[in-house]
Amino acid sequence: MASVPHTGNLTQGHKRVIIASSLGTIFEWYDFYLYGSLAAIIAVHFFSSLPSGSAFIMALLTFAAGFAVRPFGAIVFGRLGDMIGRKYTFLVTIVIMGISTFLVGVLPTYASIGIAAPILLVVLRCLQGLALGGEYGGAATYVAEHAPNGKRGLYTSFIQTTATVGLFLSLLVILGCRTLLGEEAFKEWGWRVPFLISFLLLLVSVWIRMKLNESPVFQQMKAEGKHSKAPLTESFGNWSNGKIVLLALLGATAGQAVVWYAGQFYALFFLTQTLKVDAITANLFIAAALAIATGGFIFFGWLSDKIGRKPIIMAGCLLAAITYFPIFKGLTHYANPALEAAAKNSPAVVVADPKDCSFQFVPGELKSHVKFTSSCDIVKNLLNGRSVNYTNETAAAGSVASVRIGNTVIQGVDVRQLSPEEAKAAQAKLASDVTAAIDAAGYPAKADNSQMNKPMVLLLLVILVLYVTMVYGPIAAWLVELFPTRIRYTSMSLPYHIGNGWFGGFLPTTAFALVLLTGNIYSGLWYPIVIAVFTFIVGTLFLRETKDVDINN
Repeated sequence: MASVPHTGNLTQGHKRVIIASSLGTIFEWYDFYLYGSLAAIIAVHFFSSLPSGSAFIMALLTFAAGFAVRPFGAIVFGRLGDMIGRKYTFLVTIVIMGISTFLVGVLPTYASIGIAAPILLVVLRCLQGLALGGEYGGAATYVAEHAPNGKRGLYTSFIQTTATVGLFLSLLVILGCRTLLGEEAFKEWGWRVPFLISFLLLLVSVWIRMKLNESPVFQQMKAEGKHSKAPLTESFGNWSNGKIVLLALLGATAGQAVVWYAGQFYALFFLTQTLKVDAITANLFIAAALAIATGGFIFFGWLSDKIGRKPIIMAGCLLAAITYFPIFKGLTHYANPALEAAAKNSPAVVVADPKDCSFQFVPGELKSHVKFTSSCDIVKNLLNGRSVNYTNETAAAGSVASVRIGNTVIQGVDVRQLSPEEAKAAQAKLASDVTAAIDAAGYPAKADNSQMNKPMVLLLLVILVLYVTMVYGPIAAWLVELFPTRIRYTSMSLPYHIGNGWFGGFLPTTAFALVLLTGNIYSGLWYPIVIAVFTFIVGTLFLRETKDVDINN
């Protein structure tokens, strides 16, 4: 393929660059999110030596490992990209991602090879994270360096759609396999099929990318002998550029990341885990919102070429911070009105000695495995299991906790001094009493689809995704333009992947922990709100607008 001229028109060459880069990146996100969508099934096959709850948590921790290593991938492949070229580096990353994903699909289970199975699974997951850490910066830089002046926001916005489209594609493939194979066969062996399909996507991606030439900006720089010999040192070893890297993280990508993950992943978690909307309905809501709002990535990328990257991203962070509480309370109102009414008419209060209460951060199925023994912990665990909002009142030191639900008061039990049989009986009676009081107060066990205002739920989810498109659509162009060509790949990749891999990737876990800490189902929103506000302040005060800069240097 010939070099693409820097003209204002969208030529066939520009289209090939955008399509090739975007398709490859979509496939990488598809591979990356497959694991998260199938974590519960993977837990059964690879962590079967553990109790079911512990196995699920180990599967989630393995998923998190992919997020944790993304910044290291950014360093490794960013350095290579600035030294040997953009094209060949993100060609390497897609090969690593594709092969790693395919190998997950053929990996023997714990029943076959024992402890080697989960160890190999963690290794493959880390390779996926490393590859993704190198992919994004390469694709964004490559497209931006082909783009004509005044069109970089529009061109790179296509790369920005890829994470959402990749997630969407993974959900569609999984749903298709489940439907065709049946649930029992899918859980037994059919879960491997989406991973195996990635090999075909790898072949297509490599074939397309092999036809691309190197970025013309990098080619010219290398021909003139101006490319960096030590991109890590130049990026992070001197304060003039290191300061911009730090500001890009705190004033751009951290806020962008929490808005992205709150608007898509946490919204899904909130619907299913907190509001008790059934999984199929919740996934259809999210999929519909993504389908409706994904065009916003392109729109805001285009708009950033007109008015700037900074005002759009800062506005997205600020709007999210201001409106998250009313939007998520609106989701409760429209998706599960019975839960909202019960919380209003029959509020729950836990009266306990604070020293008797521990931090119950026990995600998902682990609740069935971990045992709470103090009277406070037992009561709170019962309320958390039913998504009952509660407040806390301080009781006398050493007293046994109680819970008040509306006008009903239920005395807790301290099982630590009881025999196992007595403890089991006491806890069973308390659970029965608390459940009866919760039911009598009108707290629903699950959301009633017939009472759900589906158009309003969808509207609120679309608004959340539009915030995502505001902060994410222009971010690639902004990051590319903040750094010089010779160290651009390295410099932009690290703040992006620390922001999205750490600040964003661990948002659901952090938010869930805050809910358990306070007893308030909306407390988890403080994490994205605080980060978004912090980014708004830092970005507004200290980061410059870049839409008119010349990146050919």
